[in-house]
Amino acid sequence: MLVTLVVIGIAVSVVVVSAWPGPRQGLRDEAERLALLLSLAREEAQVRGAPVRLSADAGGYRFLVFSERQWRPLRNDAELRERAWTAPTTWQLRRADGRPDLVFGRDPVDSPFEITLMRGGASVRLAGNGLGRFEVLP
Repeated sequence: MLVTLVVIGIAVSVVVVSAWPGPRQGLRDEAERLALLLSLAREEAQVRGAPVRLSADAGGYRFLVFSERQWRPLRNDAELRERAWTAPTTWQLRRADGRPDLVFGRDPVDSPFEITLMRGGASVRLAGNGLGRFEVLP
């Protein structure tokens, strides 16, 4: 009987631990979502014929469109709306061309880049190849 209780206790603890994703998995989920949204933002820039820019801080991120000589939030767009990180997150952008921001334009080819998301000691990298492919790196 005691052995059965120990086995059940171990099984329950394994289920509980695996049911709660760690900080890295939560961050990876955020990166996967961002990769999909970057693909959509790139297409939006090409369809609109106007640049679309990613703006992010520790609280979240948003997509802006260049209209009437200034950056404006995308309005009435359920997918590219402003989003909050699930927890405070630091992000770092590195572009092959050295530019400090991520802007998609009308051209289908852009400079490759890498975004690193950091939270609570965990980090995840997301890469764009400049040709429209965005992926979260292992």
